[in-house]
Amino acid sequence: MSSTHEGTFEALRAQLQEAAAAFADGPDALEGIFLGIVDDVDRAVREPLEIFPVCHHSPASAIAMARRLREKQPKVVYLELCEDMAPLLTELRNCRLPVAVQAFATEVDGFPAEWSPLSVVAPITEASAEYQAIAYALDTPGVELVLVDRSSDHVFQWDARKEHSAEPADPESPPAEEQAALHGDAVGVEIGDLRPRFADLEEHLLRHGRVRHWSEWWHQYVELPLGDSDHDTYRQVMFLIGSLFRRLAPGDRHRVRVDEDRERYMWARMREHLAATGTDPADCLYVCGAFHAAGRVEEFGVHGTDTFEISPRSATKWQHGLIPSSHAAIEAQFGLAAGSVSIAATVWAKNVRRTRVEPYRLEGQVGAKKAKAKKTAAAASPVPAAPPSDKLTGFLQQPPVLDRLDETELLSWSVEIVRAARRGGYLASTADAIAVFETSILLAGMRDRAKPTPYDFQDAAVTCIEKDTVPGRRDVRRLVEIMMGGDRVGQVGYDALPPLARDVHDRLAPLNLKLQQRGVQRALLDIASQPELERCSDLLWMLRRLMPQGAARPIMGERGLGERPIQESWDLALGTHQRALIELGYEGVSIEQVLEQRLRRAAYSPHATAATVLEAVEDATLYLGSRRLADELGTRALEVLSAERSVDGAPDVLRRVRRLVAYYRTSEPVLPSWIESFVKTGYAHYCTLLPTAFTDDDATVRQVAAMLGFLFSMESLALSLGCDRTQLELALAQSHPQDPPKTALLWAAQVQLGRLSRADLRARCDELLGNPLVVPAYPRYLSGFVHALEPVPGLADFVVEAVSNAFGRLPDPVLLPWLPTLITTLRSGGAELAPLLIREAGRIFPGRLAALDEWVPPWRAQPEPEAVHPARRADGSRACTLLVAHPAACDAVASLLGCDGTWTADPCPPGAALAGRHPDTAVALEVLLAGA
Repeated sequence: MSSTHEGTFEALRAQLQEAAAAFADGPDALEGIFLGIVDDVDRAVREPLEIFPVCHHSPASAIAMARRLREKQPKVVYLELCEDMAPLLTELRNCRLPVAVQAFATEVDGFPAEWSPLSVVAPITEASAEYQAIAYALDTPGVELVLVDRSSDHVFQWDARKEHSAEPADPESPPAEEQAALHGDAVGVEIGDLRPRFADLEEHLLRHGRVRHWSEWWHQYVELPLGDSDHDTYRQVMFLIGSLFRRLAPGDRHRVRVDEDRERYMWARMREHLAATGTDPADCLYVCGAFHAAGRVEEFGVHGTDTFEISPRSATKWQHGLIPSSHAAIEAQFGLAAGSVSIAATVWAKNVRRTRVEPYRLEGQVGAKKAKAKKTAAAASPVPAAPPSDKLTGFLQQPPVLDRLDETELLSWSVEIVRAARRGGYLASTADAIAVFETSILLAGMRDRAKPTPYDFQDAAVTCIEKDTVPGRRDVRRLVEIMMGGDRVGQVGYDALPPLARDVHDRLAPLNLKLQQRGVQRALLDIASQPELERCSDLLWMLRRLMPQGAARPIMGERGLGERPIQESWDLALGTHQRALIELGYEGVSIEQVLEQRLRRAAYSPHATAATVLEAVEDATLYLGSRRLADELGTRALEVLSAERSVDGAPDVLRRVRRLVAYYRTSEPVLPSWIESFVKTGYAHYCTLLPTAFTDDDATVRQVAAMLGFLFSMESLALSLGCDRTQLELALAQSHPQDPPKTALLWAAQVQLGRLSRADLRARCDELLGNPLVVPAYPRYLSGFVHALEPVPGLADFVVEAVSNAFGRLPDPVLLPWLPTLITTLRSGGAELAPLLIREAGRIFPGRLAALDEWVPPWRAQPEPEAVHPARRADGSRACTLLVAHPAACDAVASLLGCDGTWTADPCPPGAALAGRHPDTAVALEVLLAGA
């Protein structure tokens, strides 16, 4: 088959040759581009299998598609969409658009592990030609819909092939993250992506079109002219645009090469289907992006000679589902201007009313009208198409359509934006509405437009209303976007949800809330009077653990080990976070299974630490109540702790081990074997690391204090399990810190072990305060004493004494800079120590201001000696009389105290001599006997 036909586009060829000669000094290159574009258009329109080029989310493409489907009534529709997503398309009738078809894989096999999770999405809106084709094929009996683009697995296979290719990278090619459009965190499948990849061309089009961004240029120069065009004109113009952008991409050779491979893939699938079914190509329609439609169909097409081998899929298990999408997400994926998809939806509704074309819509979809009669496919063969004629030349030569100004529409826009601005806090009035109306017409005239576009209106509204400040949360540009349709967010219906999401909705049914509704809803759980709500509480806590912040937020109530809920209050926004809930369904069939998988994944991760594994143990006990899983993860925590060579996670390990030991002691008859082994191993492990940690600059004071806290708080349990306290004593003897905070921490540990008395510790602190060279560093010693409250809480009174002495004796230049450091230290690393310190200070210091003047610190108070003790009075005191009357009692006390002899009537008997030397004892004995 010849690639060109004489006479079809000869007039256009001649004009382009003249233009190339007029605008270029060397016309060969430019003439080659121009004539190559004409050849691409000619080949595409003559392909036996009709190619329908589209631009994604283009109202003109959607209108042309709906019109063509009703005219042609094809029996097979080939669609550029991942072939593995076909089973999901029937579920679109249970959704409210826009939604996205998603393929998701958490466990990869055949791809780099760091790529996980893999995700591919393809958004679909009502104002897209692809949706019209899907609705037609699914609701018309006898019509087959075949997806022909790469599978989700092949999308990442090609990325892996590109990454490991030995071919040198193209320096002018954009990086991979720029080549792959995004939709959330997923690779976006760009159905019908049509944007110039030649930066100079785009800049030229924007400058001469007097527009700011590509979306506005497309709306002005493609959407509006093609909105009312016939089928042949539409196809030829789209072929022309696709070929132009394809040929003017000199620095994107790799991207063009990938696109050609995609085209070969799709044509190979179509040839396979035609050969297997025997369908006549004249009864088929191929829907693809205009960029692909202008490809080398003479090689890849139905009668082409291309042989393309499709590689088998990898062993990765893919999950498929529908997720909510939004206009903003689609704009981000395709690099469109903010608000452009909302404007396209408005233009689509207007085109439907103006052209009276009846669009296709899936039966049963939210908002769809009930069909009066079932549509049937045409039984007779379609009438053979007439030879293609040149509609392109006339379209390019026709002057701009002078569409009259729709004053009613523009006036309604002006009134609505003023009303919205006043609600947003702007001081707008009727005069501003008139100004917006007139300015829109003025801007359109300055830009050579027959009528104002929504973009002209948006600029006029910003100019006339916003002025210099934004009083509310939204500026005028955002208000216009909302007025034009806003960021419409889709919703996946209950029947289209994965089993996990449906199970969540069913289990939360007792709350009597509309969980699919967007926004925040308040749930009140009185579990004391309705015990059946406890299951809802358990599920909500698991959702809080797995879903993004804000999906399930507790207002009242908490979940702790060994605690049972009584009353709870929740703010739920599951409808807003529907996508996150759906993606949980890709990981398992129940929320408990997903949580267990994630806990295992966290525990067995190569980067797992003892603290993270203990957190998984705690969550398994707290949320799942699974002793089996807790024991398994606890054994894993023991392995990780034994392999650790740093003390970074010591604070978290201490906090979680304390909670788990306290929980098992109160809820179990004996401690689990893994936690006994963990304490025993941890005792020896931290004793070994302690000397190094005291001298290591990377180990913080808080971490060393946590190690000591583990050793001291778990010491009784560790010793009962066979550990030797000598390990700890030797570790402290081998520790020689140079840092003041760690030195203070070592002193506190020696006090706990009895190696250092409090008097000696007080003397050391006084010596530090008395040394002018050490005084500037004294606050750092105090920081160490504050952290010492973790392993040695009994030193709380001494820490209060040390801090008080510092406030009384340190000079202001030293004390004042230290105070912010102390506060930030307590707030960041010792929040749990502050209450202990404050409680002890409240016990020591007077409670009233009046008593402060006469208050003497207990560490300074000394007993005042009496001049004459009552036991030594010469006038025959009652104490001596009592001792004389009962000599046996006095002799017994004397013998007990080590004084031999008996009580006699001598002037100075042994008992009397003893009582004289120890008058306090005599007085105490007198009080004791008097009480008896």
